[in-house]
Amino acid sequence: MRHVTHKSACRLCGSRALELVLPIRPSPIGDAFVTADRLQEKQELFPLDCYLCGDCGHLQNLDVVDPEILFRDYTYRTSVSLGLVEHFKNYARSVVSGLAIPKGSLVVEIGSNDGSLLKAFQAEGMRVQGIDPARDIAKAATDQGVSTRPDFFTSAIAAQIVADSGHARLFCANNVFAHIDNLSDVASGIRSLLAPDGVFVFEVSYIVDMIDNMVFDTIYHEHVSHHALLPLEAFLNRHGLTLFDVMRTGTKGGSIRGFAQLLSTGKRMRSPQLSALMEEEARRRITGPEIYRGWFGAIEHRKDAVLAYLDAARGAGKTVAGYGASTTTTTLLYHFELASRLAFIADDNPLKQGRFSPAAHIPVLPSGELTVRKPDIVVILAWIYAEPIIARNAAFIDGGGTFVVPLPVPKAIDRNGPSPLGGL
Repeated sequence: MRHVTHKSACRLCGSRALELVLPIRPSPIGDAFVTADRLQEKQELFPLDCYLCGDCGHLQNLDVVDPEILFRDYTYRTSVSLGLVEHFKNYARSVVSGLAIPKGSLVVEIGSNDGSLLKAFQAEGMRVQGIDPARDIAKAATDQGVSTRPDFFTSAIAAQIVADSGHARLFCANNVFAHIDNLSDVASGIRSLLAPDGVFVFEVSYIVDMIDNMVFDTIYHEHVSHHALLPLEAFLNRHGLTLFDVMRTGTKGGSIRGFAQLLSTGKRMRSPQLSALMEEEARRRITGPEIYRGWFGAIEHRKDAVLAYLDAARGAGKTVAGYGASTTTTTLLYHFELASRLAFIADDNPLKQGRFSPAAHIPVLPSGELTVRKPDIVVILAWIYAEPIIARNAAFIDGGGTFVVPLPVPKAIDRNGPSPLGGL
């Protein structure tokens, strides 16, 4: 298959003891929405299967799509995601105060996107340096006063930053650590870039929350790793780093913000909450295959309930549309086999409106089209945001329409209120 490489060893520990535990259906690149003049282009489907390492317990995609395809022309911008900008303002404030970072310290962020987080650190009096391979986004961030290198982070780039700007008191990787295939070189770069008392702060989707909240649609080609603390701590230790704290956050359906320091010089004590979470992972056997087999069975049960409802409705002559045009919704669209069942997809992002969904080429229209085209049923593909979407589109329900929320528990919502699908 072009543009994809299949790994045969664990990304964290190098073991070849790998077991397929989540056979997610292949999909196109999740954010590859195309304009009308590109509808003739064939868009490939790439594997999304997830494998568990039998030695360290890390869950990962072994089929790695060329990052040049995924990230160089990236269109997602942090500032358009509901609640993230405010989240990052609070993030910067709490990290600076909680870690007692002096004003004027260097903060480096990889995957810095449009600079939303680094702007928040600038407001706290920090020097900042962003690194992001999306050339257009990196240039726009630099033009707005957030110096951003248009590249992938490597240990060689870390050395250049040290030579140019000194060591970093803070190194941030938010919703990007899961994107990196060559984590060993990146970890080496982080170790060399950090000041002796520096801190590596990262946010990743947390596999425990993914399971408990049914957030399987954050499995897409950009995310090659799905993190738990136990395998991650063992990996960091091998690269001269160690976790000392962790906190849960509500972003992306359930994430963790982890804090690591240099093994050799870090003096911060390990927090009780980090120890408690790692003990909970051990109790639930998060590094073993059984929990993932059970999760996949629950995903399939929900898929069956949604399709049974939609197919009965379509058989009765009702029309169906979707709501939400994003990377996660592409995973849901393909794994739940919804593409052939939707007439169009509504979305609030002007950058997506007028485009067509990856490979299936479903038209993406403004959300106002719900009251114009009047589909009978709208499946909220962006189900994490179901509550604000429903609140903003009350006129659709008032006009007799029905929203279907497919996860975490499938339900239909109409003028009579919510009702579960398929006995779930």
